[in-house]
Amino acid sequence: MSSCSSRALTILSTVFGACGLLLVGVAVSTDYWLIMVEGIILQQNQSMEVKMALHSGLWRVCFVAGSENGRCVASEYFTEPEIEITTENTANILKMVRTATPFPMVSLLFVFTAFVISNIGHIRPQRTILAFVSGIFFILSGLSLVVGLVLYISSINDEVMNRPREPEQFFNYHYGWSFAFAASSFLLKEGAGVLSVYLFMKRYAEEEMYRPHPAIYRPRLSEGSDYSGQYLHPESSWPPPKRGRSTSEASSDISIQLNQTPPAPPKCTLQRGALI
Repeated sequence: MSSCSSRALTILSTVFGACGLLLVGVAVSTDYWLIMVEGIILQQNQSMEVKMALHSGLWRVCFVAGSENGRCVASEYFTEPEIEITTENTANILKMVRTATPFPMVSLLFVFTAFVISNIGHIRPQRTILAFVSGIFFILSGLSLVVGLVLYISSINDEVMNRPREPEQFFNYHYGWSFAFAASSFLLKEGAGVLSVYLFMKRYAEEEMYRPHPAIYRPRLSEGSDYSGQYLHPESSWPPPKRGRSTSEASSDISIQLNQTPPAPPKCTLQRGALI
């Protein structure tokens, strides 16, 4: 059961991380974050005439209606692009959304790093700490992305609120599928981060469960010694201490030594009768 749950966490974290990386990569590289339509209302038949329509991303603005129809220009971060914008508020919106660009880029870098570390940790599961590190990077990537999304939305809302209300003009905007991909990748990356951290906790608990206590196993006396202390009782010491000898044991040893001592050879004595 434990191995099955660890395998499921590994698969889910990998899938979530791969999908989050793919979605944020597509979102950063495409130009359908914001779609804006601007025009005037004709009083004769109450119809609308579109003066300008565009869709923009982090790096490019493409016009689909108006005098710049069919033209795509790069978003200039240091110089003003040579394009004709109908109103100043629309130009301000395109300028303000640039402040949110660094955060999706940092998020993309973090999620790529997390995905690489996570896969290394899956290949070598004994490196338990890699799952924790990848989870932290996944979470940081999601937080960086959500900060960028909040800045992006707030910049647009501020300019729309300051836009003058004129009855003969209309302005409409909505977020495109690139923005939806970025928002979806935030959820996937946070999910991958939580799963990776939980996988780390599970692997660490399993290691602690099957890891023997350091007092149970003792190191060998030497590399070539036949005596190994790995099965000794933890409270025993090696070599064993010398204990004192009792009086009975000492007397027993003395008697054994006397019995083992050979008798002395007989001395030669001269008899008087032999001399006469």
